[in-house]
Amino acid sequence: MFSKNTICLWFDGAALEAAQFYAATFPDSAVGAVFHAPGDFPSGRQGDVLTVQFTVAGIACIGLNGGPAFPHTEAFSFQIATEDQEETDRLWHAIVDNGGQESACGWCKDRWGLSWQITPRVLSEGIADPDPAVAKRVFDAMMGMRKIDVAAIEAARRG
Repeated sequence: MFSKNTICLWFDGAALEAAQFYAATFPDSAVGAVFHAPGDFPSGRQGDVLTVQFTVAGIACIGLNGGPAFPHTEAFSFQIATEDQEETDRLWHAIVDNGGQESACGWCKDRWGLSWQITPRVLSEGIADPDPAVAKRVFDAMMGMRKIDVAAIEAARRG
């Protein structure tokens, strides 16, 4: 599962747990090889899980158990395109209801601090509408939301 470009995500000892959660939650996701440390390292001991190869929605990732030095920030997020309210709700609640937290405009954070944008396609299409008035209505509707309400976005598009 070695890719030319792989996203490396730093965890404080929970890379395998996070990878398993992502694989169980997001379509086209899986856990690959798990590598154990061949010797002691600053945040662990020989035999501890050091790295985990996994995919999230088809994107190659590696989880590195590097310790507490570098927590996740909103400067990096996964943006997951959803087809409808049911998929939006399922993914949002999988993250938020399992120790995560809500944020604004479709953003939430999982229990490991990694940020996610759960973004219905209708929202992306609405903001990209060639009619500036439609795009503004959709944008304004989104600005008042936490989890995206597909029906409200569709209503904003219609005017």
